[in-house]
Amino acid sequence: FFLIKQKNIIIIMQESGGPPIIDIVLPTFRLEPEETERFYPSKAKAIADRIIADELQNFVYDEEDAKIWSLNISDKVREAVYESLQRARYKVVVQTVIGQLKDQGIRVASRCLWDPNTDNYTACQFSNSTLFCTVMIFALYTD
Repeated sequence: FFLIKQKNIIIIMQESGGPPIIDIVLPTFRLEPEETERFYPSKAKAIADRIIADELQNFVYDEEDAKIWSLNISDKVREAVYESLQRARYKVVVQTVIGQLKDQGIRVASRCLWDPNTDNYTACQFSNSTLFCTVMIFALYTD
């Protein structure tokens, strides 16, 4: 049994009384997702828009219920977006803000440190006569 390591390739040689058996083991890590595994903000936005509209369409703002609604929306959006990524190696983070609509202005912002080649985000808004909702979805590729 011999182990030879060259660059990122590991060669295992075994002698079993006959000719040597050579196994070549290549690294399995990837630093970028496959094209079919990439996070597309437009797909995630469509999923979030559908979920938000279904959840909040006919609701009237209530401070206590808004806490539950925001948790439910975040969970549903995160699960649906993760499913759409086909179990790719992404960490999906969802931030939901629900507030009362009363002639005020609000700006929701976020800052992140990430790899612009693999990570991305999208945001969507919803409002009716009594409430507003902003959902931000972040997808971070983990290698």
